[in-house]
Amino acid sequence: MTVISASWLSMPAVQLVCELLEAAGHQALYVGGCVRNTLLDQPVADHDLSTDAPPQAVITIMEDAGLKVIPTGIDHGTVTVLADGEPFEITTFRHDIETDGRRAVVTFATDVIEDARRRDFTMNAIYCNRHGQIIDPLDGMTDLRARRLRFVGIASERVREDYLRILRFFRFSAWYADPDQGFDADALDACTSHIDGLARISAERVGSEVRKLLAAPNPSQSVAVMQTCGVLPAILPGSDVTALPVLVHLEELLGRAPDPILRLAALGGDQVATRLRLSRSDARRLETLSAAARSGQAAAELGYRHGAQAGQAAVLLNAALMGVPPAETAFDDVARGAAAEFPVSASDLMPDTVGSALGAALKALERRWIDSGFVLTKAQLLA
Repeated sequence: MTVISASWLSMPAVQLVCELLEAAGHQALYVGGCVRNTLLDQPVADHDLSTDAPPQAVITIMEDAGLKVIPTGIDHGTVTVLADGEPFEITTFRHDIETDGRRAVVTFATDVIEDARRRDFTMNAIYCNRHGQIIDPLDGMTDLRARRLRFVGIASERVREDYLRILRFFRFSAWYADPDQGFDADALDACTSHIDGLARISAERVGSEVRKLLAAPNPSQSVAVMQTCGVLPAILPGSDVTALPVLVHLEELLGRAPDPILRLAALGGDQVATRLRLSRSDARRLETLSAAARSGQAAAELGYRHGAQAGQAAVLLNAALMGVPPAETAFDDVARGAAAEFPVSASDLMPDTVGSALGAALKALERRWIDSGFVLTKAQLLA
């Protein structure tokens, strides 16, 4: 039997919620990302539990122990328990009895194999108990060790249960699969055959998956396959993957962390913010970076107008769109521009110049100052 060890498994809260369920005669198994990422030696963010205890029994057990319980998805057997300030999403074993591609009607089960069979990918159907002992009903470990992403059972059935799994397939491929192995043929066929189902998924869910995909270290191959098979045009009409691998390469060379919004700007497309239901801040940043990179402005001016961080991002995006590396001095120029302060103010031109003429005069002086490399003084500009 495979046994894993990890710091999160030894956390008191992690042990406590399992002990409470087990003391009441129920199974308590961690599943999904926390197990998968531990096996891949990657960071663990969430602690999801599966159990044969019905939802109401979970609520009673946890509340009797003085823990706060939130019925986050009780119709689907899920409650969130807060222990030592940590959220634990606990879901009763279940299987789907009816689906429409967005939501499922479920019935609760007592067998972990039934629960595993309704999950999306084999690598997400690996469980462990609080001692770290692995329970692997569908031999997901074999696929995980090979870094091979496969749907559980018949791929087309898994996709029809929830069309968002099309995007999850490409997201998980980018994060966890071995790019040298290519993509599972049955999975690609299922995704391609059910592209129309993506129109039934909310913009929020689509946007969330796209941002997670673009946050992967290198999503270029996944996004390229999405374009080839028609998935990318279905969710982002007008987008183009050409600049994305160039941008990713430049980020890697410069040691920059993946930037999903910058990468989204490299893809382009029609009404991106609306189609992905971006937040206002992300939508503004996307629009600013896209416009700045295509403005034709020099690196120093980009730094002056947008600040150091956004100026550097615009330089990278412009380089990716042009297919050439940025100039060696580009980032220094951005920093120089970001530090520059225009020495002339409106009061310097008043009262001789007012109204629209004042704005035009300031704009003309600012242009002269920028073109001088920010070196002309106030006196020289006003002379």
